[in-house]
Amino acid sequence: MTDQYSVLGDAPKDSDLKKLSSKDTHLTISNLSAGYGKMEILHNFDLFVSKAQSLCLIGPNGAGKSTILHSIYGFTNIFSGKIQIDGKEITNLSPAEKLKNVGIAYILQDNSVFPDMTVEENLLMGGYIKDKVEESYEEAEKIFQKYDRLRNRRNQPAKVLSGGERRLLEISRALVMKPSVLLVDEPSIGLEPRYIQMVFEILHDLQKNEKKTIILVEQNAKKGLEFADIGYVLVSGQTAIAGTGDDLLKNPDVGRLFLGG
Repeated sequence: MTDQYSVLGDAPKDSDLKKLSSKDTHLTISNLSAGYGKMEILHNFDLFVSKAQSLCLIGPNGAGKSTILHSIYGFTNIFSGKIQIDGKEITNLSPAEKLKNVGIAYILQDNSVFPDMTVEENLLMGGYIKDKVEESYEEAEKIFQKYDRLRNRRNQPAKVLSGGERRLLEISRALVMKPSVLLVDEPSIGLEPRYIQMVFEILHDLQKNEKKTIILVEQNAKKGLEFADIGYVLVSGQTAIAGTGDDLLKNPDVGRLFLGG
């Protein structure tokens, strides 16, 4: 660790991380070393998150936060370690297999809507690997019933949506496959404050009312920790501090380094 972050002390043990997750652990990462090409970014990384629990990953640029999401979803080279969901190893499944067979959806951080396609067509793209096309239409209809903002624009091109509505569409498109785990990369990036609040309210609803397990990377550490049940502070590919979201918000070292305190 660099001198700037050396004050963060000893890394938490996996037993410390397990205590933050209930007995109903949904997704587990054990001793994972992963990266891109031959470059290893994560080093013996552990993670435990329960069903319908939210975990926020914070830390400096280059710490490996997005690499964790990429590794869970199948976008990295995994050198060692394993990833499990409900006790079943999924380490080497393809992204399509993880989405279709074990219910893991990845929501990109950049603007990934198709601007010239309608809102409805964008939604239906979320079910492109479903065996039955009609299931996609059924799920899209449920989403339209839930979100007026999308229903009112269903036949309009997605380019007419505000930034917050586009983010809602990106999240909703992932829901078409009825995932149990949502990997959310920088949900607040590029949004005005009122839309940031809206997006976190949507994620809160998905976690509390639809029992989604949510793992998110969030550059706005304060907002991410206010939302999440638990948080990990990543430094140089390892967890430097872990705790409840509230505990990390109160931690003076976290505050000084990441919260502007």
